[in-house]
Amino acid sequence: MKYRQLGKYGIRLSAIGIGSWLTYGMSINDKTALNCIKTALDNGIIFFDTADIYNKGEAELSLGRIFFDELKITREDVVIASKCFWPMSQNPNDQGLSRKHVFESVHKSLKRLKTDYIDLYQCHRHDPNTPMEEICRSFNDLILQGKLLYWGVSEWSAENIDEAAAVCEKYNLHRPVSNQPQYSIIRPQIETNGVMAACEKYGMGEVVWSPLAQGLLSGKYSGGNIPKDSRAANDKVNHFIKDSVSNSELLTQVDKFAELARSINATPAQLALAWCLRKDNITSAITSASKPEQIIENCGAAEIDFSPALEQAVKEIFS
Repeated sequence: MKYRQLGKYGIRLSAIGIGSWLTYGMSINDKTALNCIKTALDNGIIFFDTADIYNKGEAELSLGRIFFDELKITREDVVIASKCFWPMSQNPNDQGLSRKHVFESVHKSLKRLKTDYIDLYQCHRHDPNTPMEEICRSFNDLILQGKLLYWGVSEWSAENIDEAAAVCEKYNLHRPVSNQPQYSIIRPQIETNGVMAACEKYGMGEVVWSPLAQGLLSGKYSGGNIPKDSRAANDKVNHFIKDSVSNSELLTQVDKFAELARSINATPAQLALAWCLRKDNITSAITSASKPEQIIENCGAAEIDFSPALEQAVKEIFS
């Protein structure tokens, strides 16, 4: 495994991270989750991402239980990231990025994760109803209290990031250190919409989600085939991939991509992850896994040297 600094900041993350959206505490049972996390740790993965909204707290509960009750890991051996923003109940204040909701969300996440502090806590979306100064001061205060080490954002626009940086500069507050956007070969928009440039300007690291496009880029859906044990076959979690597995043009491109991967003795998943990691400010590619062998496979992506020729070959396939 290779490790990268989170932007300009001192903390280091594994180039491959493990996420828990639609998996742990939801579609994956505890025994499988335990085996996956143990495999991740055994292969050098130290970065684990979750959020309070993931199955309404169940993902955080699952990670806390596996880390500290089952595996009994040492706290400093992992980097734990979580997020808040989305409504967790019918309570009108149990949503958004108000000072009240952020503080209460952090304390609930700490309890579910069975830890005294969270390494990286991120705004799961931007909240237009809360002043940016309130948002920045809330996270700054939680850092000063020792409950968070760093804070970041997810799916914020370049303008949102600029505003947060300006507020933190004005009031001498801790700046956001990370951004968590969707990023993959078929979703490369942060390269052109100003988000990646804004993060580079402020020294923020990118911890990207869905780098395999919900598993599409792994090649498992070749020819429109939907394996029974795949995410696309599970009606509880397939709403983000349904359209893609019926897109014949996209599936043809993925088949060509799989051929390219095999030509360099890699799997399609490894090549797709390596494509994300070719950018220096991509700190970690967050992957989901329902089987330990998927984690072992994904870890191989960190070893691929992504040459300009290889990048051009990928570009020609998906142009």
